[in-house]
Amino acid sequence: MSKDWLKIWVLLPFLFIFIGYQQIYSKHQIEPVDVVIESGSASSYIARKLAASDVISAAWKFKLLVRLTGKAGALKVGQYHFEGELSLWDVLKKIEQGDVMHFQVTVPEGLRTRDILLLLAEKTDTEEKSWRLAAEALLHGEEWEGRLLPETYTYFKPVNAKNILAQMITAQQRVFASIRSEFTTSEPLNLERLRIIASIIEKETAVDAERPLVSAAIRNRLEKSMPLQMDPTVIYGIWRRDGTFSGDIRRKDLTNDTPWNTYTRRGLPPTPICNPGAASLRAAATPADVSYLYFVADGTGGHAFASTFEEHQANVKAWVKIERKRK
Repeated sequence: MSKDWLKIWVLLPFLFIFIGYQQIYSKHQIEPVDVVIESGSASSYIARKLAASDVISAAWKFKLLVRLTGKAGALKVGQYHFEGELSLWDVLKKIEQGDVMHFQVTVPEGLRTRDILLLLAEKTDTEEKSWRLAAEALLHGEEWEGRLLPETYTYFKPVNAKNILAQMITAQQRVFASIRSEFTTSEPLNLERLRIIASIIEKETAVDAERPLVSAAIRNRLEKSMPLQMDPTVIYGIWRRDGTFSGDIRRKDLTNDTPWNTYTRRGLPPTPICNPGAASLRAAATPADVSYLYFVADGTGGHAFASTFEEHQANVKAWVKIERKRK
């Protein structure tokens, strides 16, 4: 073998190393693009998807790098955003580290569980059926209403409905744990009772300062064996029975008996009537130390509270005057 060929054979490994280094670490410009890696995706499928999106120049390069580094089992699912100057190594590390895009969805207080599932399906662009199946799997035949804590939640794609609902259930449990730590009475908390009371509070007022007052009115009426006579329970009962409600409560609805109608039945309804927020759950556990039995809208977005029927009647007359002026 000539000296020239010997030099070539000596230099060849270094040449391959240099070329490999260039392929792995040289950066190239990537136009903004999102790539979703689904659960169960093989590295070969991921490589083809990245190449099709122009994140990498060739699928075989990514497949070879994954094989050489043994990272096939370390690639994380999710939606990834690629942009700017990145190398093949940068792309692999991003997927290995699970540097996925974060999304948020806000669930308002006071929605029924069915409406929350519909909202989540709409906001995450997924099928409502997947949310119903997730709820069934998590709650195992228990009552659905009142178990989800309204809040803003972070999630990733592909969307895992069960994980998001589990977050909402766990978030409510954390609120209860916090309430327990602050509770001074030796009696254990009845969580379902708190959910029911909190759900009524949630539907009766949106004013934080009023929540303990509404809670007190509920407590006081129950202690006196007075019917709660709260319109949102009537509305919920009609919806639960008929699957719909017109939106306008009428006088005849008050006498239309359902298990949730607190005009026709004493005590609390059998289930919550919505999913209450943390403030209402706290108010349900810690009602204000007041003697209020009645409240009515005051025209400012809040309510006028009263301890006697005579005071309440005066507040009602004031509200009627405000309503007439508006019309």
